[in-house]
Amino acid sequence: MPTYDYICKKCGHTFELFQSMSDSPRKTCPVCKGFVRRLVSGGSGLIFKGSGFYLTDYKNGKEPPKEKKETKKKETPKKVKKEQN
Repeated sequence: MPTYDYICKKCGHTFELFQSMSDSPRKTCPVCKGFVRRLVSGGSGLIFKGSGFYLTDYKNGKEPPKEKKETKKKETPKKVKKEQN
């Protein structure tokens, strides 16, 4: 559930409210009961959890897993013995 920022139009009080996305926006200030406006926030950044997302994960001597590449072997032509007549 996201946290929304609000500011009161009457007294200027700012506050955060932890509510579901489906909840209706708050309409009154908890301090003076004046009308509030929901602020647009930048939100939080994307968080990657686990190993392998940063170069520093391999700083301690651990190498990243190498992908197996299939190499095609060159086929050498078979030597054909010439029949001697």
